[in-house]
Amino acid sequence: MNDFTIIRRSLAARKLSTVFTSLSVAVAVALMLVLFMMRDSGRAAFERGSGNMHMLVSADSDPLTAILNSVFLAAPPRRPLEHAKFEQLAAKAPWEYFIPTQIGDSYRGLPVFATTGDFFTKFKPGPDETWRLKSGRFFDKDFEIVLGFRAAEATGLKVGDKIALTHGMPKTRAQMQEEGISGEQPAPHVHEEYKFEVVGILEPTGGAHDRALITGITSAWILHAHDRREKEEHLRDAGAGNKEEEHGHEHDHDHGHEALTTEADLIDSDKKITGVYARVMTRPGSDSSAMIPVVFSQMRTDPTITVAQPTQEINKLFAIVGSVDQILIAMAAVVAASSGISILLALYNSMEQRRRQIAVLRVLGASAGRIFRLVLAESLLLGAIGAAFGVVAALIGARIVASEMKARLGLVIEPSIAPLMGVYVVGGAILLAGIAGLLPAFVAYRTSVAKNLRPLG
Repeated sequence: MNDFTIIRRSLAARKLSTVFTSLSVAVAVALMLVLFMMRDSGRAAFERGSGNMHMLVSADSDPLTAILNSVFLAAPPRRPLEHAKFEQLAAKAPWEYFIPTQIGDSYRGLPVFATTGDFFTKFKPGPDETWRLKSGRFFDKDFEIVLGFRAAEATGLKVGDKIALTHGMPKTRAQMQEEGISGEQPAPHVHEEYKFEVVGILEPTGGAHDRALITGITSAWILHAHDRREKEEHLRDAGAGNKEEEHGHEHDHDHGHEALTTEADLIDSDKKITGVYARVMTRPGSDSSAMIPVVFSQMRTDPTITVAQPTQEINKLFAIVGSVDQILIAMAAVVAASSGISILLALYNSMEQRRRQIAVLRVLGASAGRIFRLVLAESLLLGAIGAAFGVVAALIGARIVASEMKARLGLVIEPSIAPLMGVYVVGGAILLAGIAGLLPAFVAYRTSVAKNLRPLG
C-alpha cells in the first residue's frame, strides 16, 4: 500500500473533520485573495483611467466626486459648466489640450460619453498609449458613435448598426436610496428622433472608457436642444389653447411635430459641458512641467469651478481605504492562523485514536521516519485542498464584490489575481498547514509499538 492511499483512507475515515478543517483554510485563503484582488485591480483601474490628463475641470461638488463622475463614469455630474465659462477657461492657460465632455445619456445601461475629435488624437488612455481601433473608424460627423471594447461585447453591436440613445443613465441603488426612490425606476425617455450609426469599435485599454459609447458633443447638444424645443412648443400650444377657451373659440390645431433640431438651432444654454479633460503644455516626451502647479493654483481661485488632479485624488482615495485594507488583511491573517490551529487540533486529537494503526504500520515495516512523513503529508494535503477551494471561492467572491460596486457606485473593476500574489497566498496557506502538522507528526513518530499492540480489554 503506497503512502497516498494511506493518507486518502485516513482523511476519508474522518470526513467531517476533514471537511471543516479544509473549509477553515479555504475561508482564510479566499478572504486574503479577495482583499488583494480588489485592492490591486481597483488601483490599477483608477491609475489607468485618467490617461495623460493633468487636471479635470468641472462644476461638481468636490474633486474626488468630479474624478469618479467624469473620468470613471460612475454617475452623471449634476451641475454642468456653461459654454461661455468653458471658452473663458480655455483661454486662461497654455493648454496642450482642453477637451470638453458631456455625460448624461446611456444605451442599455452603458454610459454615452460625448466629446470632440481631440479626445482620440490628443488624450491618451495610458502612458505612451494611443487609441486603437478593432474595426471601423473614429467619428467625424454628427450622429456617429464609436464603441468601447466592453460596450461592444455587452451590446453585440457591430459597425453599421444604428441605435437610439436613452436620456439619462440608470441610477445606482445608492442614488435611488438617496433620492427616496423605491421600487422600479421610471421608464426612460428614448431619443427615437435621432439614430446614431456605429462607425467604429475600440481595442481594449483597461480603463473606464472601455464600457462607454463615445460620440460627438454636438450630437449630444442637439438631442437635448430638441427636447427643449418640443417642451417650448408644447407650452406655446397649451397657452394658445387656454386663450381660445377664454374667448370661446373652438379651432382645431394640427401643428404636427416640429422639424428636427440641427446645430443651427442650438443656443448657448444647450451647450452644456459636464467636465473638461485638460493638459498643460510640456516639452516633447515629458509628462511634467513647472507650469502645472501654477496653472492648478490659478484655476482653483475660481469659486465657480472644481479643479481636480487625478493622481492626487486617487492617492487620497487609497490613503482613506488603506487603513481599512490593513485591518481586513489582519483579520484574514487571524483567520489563517485559526485554520492552522484547526489542522493541528484535528490531527493531534486523531493521534489518540490512531496509535494502534501506527503501531501496526510499524510492525509491517514502516519506519518511524515514514510515519512522520505520512502525518506531515496529510497536514499539507489538508492545506492544499483548502487552498484550492479558497482560490475558487475568491474568484467567485471577487466577481460578486465587483458587481455590487457597479450596482451601488457605478464603478467597474475587473478583479484578477496577480500570479505571484496567488503563489504567495496559496503557498503560505500550505506552509502554515505543514507547520501545524509538525507536532502531530512528532507525536506519531514517538508512538510506542509494544505499548500500543497490547491486547484490548
